[in-house]
Amino acid sequence: VQLQASGGGLVQPGGSLRLSCAASGSIFSINHMGWYRQAPGKQRELVAAITGGGGGIYYAESVKGRYTISRDNAKNTVYLQMNSLKPGDTAVYYCAAGSTWSGVVGGRPSYWGQGTLVTVSS
Repeated sequence: VQLQASGGGLVQPGGSLRLSCAASGSIFSINHMGWYRQAPGKQRELVAAITGGGGGIYYAESVKGRYTISRDNAKNTVYLQMNSLKPGDTAVYYCAAGSTWSGVVGGRPSYWGQGTLVTVSS
């Protein structure tokens, strides 16, 4: 399975970005998907995750009300809509996917994407 993340960039505080992560390859082996981020000098942290059918969603407290995770199974793609961005949201964002929920939310997904940089700065 390959995960291709895109959509990062430079945005001013208060702005918005939408990240995309397209899965290809043996996609039958993945079910749940999520987004992590890693800021300079910090550990990678889970931002949001979504179950295979989209009925179950998790958000980190720091992004609740600002970020929205969604997926389009027909396109094998998961999205992360990020609104009201803050400088503290600056990080490399990684897409994650796996067959178990515990793995995806527990930092042990089966697959990682390559990361896309989000910089929030004026």
